[in-house]
Amino acid sequence: MKIFTGLFALLLLIACQREEPYKIPVYAWTSGPGQSTDQELTDKFNQYKRRGIDGLMYNGGHDPATYSRVGKLARAAGLAFHAWIPTMVQAPDSTIQPEWYAINGNGESALDKPAYVPYYKFLCPSKPEVYDFLANLYGAVADVPEVDGIHLDYIRFPDVILARGLWEKYGLVQDREYPQFDYCYCDQCVGDFKAKTGIDIKAVEDPSQVEEWKQFRYDLITGIVNRLSDMAHAKGKEINAAVFPGPNSVAKKIVRQEWDKWNLDAFYPMLYNDFYLEPPAWVGTVTREGVEAIGNRVPLYSGLFICPDPANKSMEKDPEGHGLLPGELGEAVRGAMENGATGICLFTPERMTDAHWEAFEKAVHVRY
Repeated sequence: MKIFTGLFALLLLIACQREEPYKIPVYAWTSGPGQSTDQELTDKFNQYKRRGIDGLMYNGGHDPATYSRVGKLARAAGLAFHAWIPTMVQAPDSTIQPEWYAINGNGESALDKPAYVPYYKFLCPSKPEVYDFLANLYGAVADVPEVDGIHLDYIRFPDVILARGLWEKYGLVQDREYPQFDYCYCDQCVGDFKAKTGIDIKAVEDPSQVEEWKQFRYDLITGIVNRLSDMAHAKGKEINAAVFPGPNSVAKKIVRQEWDKWNLDAFYPMLYNDFYLEPPAWVGTVTREGVEAIGNRVPLYSGLFICPDPANKSMEKDPEGHGLLPGELGEAVRGAMENGATGICLFTPERMTDAHWEAFEKAVHVRY
């Protein structure tokens, strides 16, 4: 009996000490809750966790009560929970004044004539009132106990040049910076820039050639980010952001994001290779660029864009319907991890097919 008891205790000890199978960290962008019940959300979150997702970037609007409700369910399922809320893109409402919106090089407001798509209503980062609005918005959500962190998105200017894969969709050839897509030329931005540099940017024939003007706008976005970071950290919350690839190869050039200067806890570059007419191997190249740019000081999670309908990708004209095929997912994950990423972030779990999940299961349990 003593031998049996001793053997049982030894086996129990071994079982307790046995490590869980290795898995790379995985986050996912998702949104809701719509009309979903608590049970429906719980079932979904438990499934995400079983599949291998560790945390959510959750877009639930502006109401802190929504994040409290959903965050409680996500955390009960074992998922980290970050509130994913667009920053500079804001639909008009009673709390936002029309004059807060950015102005393009033709003098047109993003409120009245947004670039590309109707929702591209970008605020101007030079306005003190804009920062106050954002600080109140994110601050109220950061106060929610169930929220682990704030996830910034659209923390930038409008795309002065779209990713190459989107040109055909919008019937454009963007071989240079055109004024209708170039922001912001409001009186405050123009005046502040002239006071700082002595340059009247409206009198310049080609503003795209003025490096000081580019840096001025990089700094405006950086200033917003770092002030929001101080606010979130003062509340004991993490803060991170979805960013464009780079920063130097893409982000600075097309959306004025100098994100290696941002004081964040993590970065989630959106490495959507099809948008740039690049193969899956490109994910590794731009992951390495980002990791080196931030000096590996904080985690970087490579954002992967999933094809929702692999069988029909070749016939889908809209790049929004493109993305990684199941057979490409493993290569993208490997490229990210071998080039210094801490993990990956999926856009989105809802776009994953059974074949994607099968490839995912193989890819995320490898020690790269």
